[in-house]
Amino acid sequence: MLALIQRVSQASVTIDNEINGQIGPGILLLLGVQKGDDRASADKLLKKVLAYRIFGDEDDKMNLSLSQTGGGLLVISQFTLAADTRKGLRPSFSSAAPPALGEELYDYFVEQARQCHPQVETGRFGADMKVALLNDGPVTFMLES
Repeated sequence: MLALIQRVSQASVTIDNEINGQIGPGILLLLGVQKGDDRASADKLLKKVLAYRIFGDEDDKMNLSLSQTGGGLLVISQFTLAADTRKGLRPSFSSAAPPALGEELYDYFVEQARQCHPQVETGRFGADMKVALLNDGPVTFMLES
């Protein structure tokens, strides 16, 4: 599993001209599911996301995690993260999980996140979404399970 995480001051996702999810300070997480991923991959990635130290402490050093700050987590499905862009001018999605597996693991990831973290918002798997964010830093990391 892949997660592109961005530390944000605020973020939201709009579907069909309606806000589906929004957060204040926290993490916008774009989640990509690959062939071979499973629930163990999701659990490992979630644990890493919640514990990854990307928020400033009293000395403004990146020493605090999302779990410590209590910020929001906005999870958006993003199958294009699994694209192979190494050759040619068109991405290949051969390593992306089939839609049924992608949706199952996305839903599982979100369910587990809601059990571990107080503020979790989402987009909708497979929907045409408009994502708005104010990247804080900017701070952006790619995490893998």
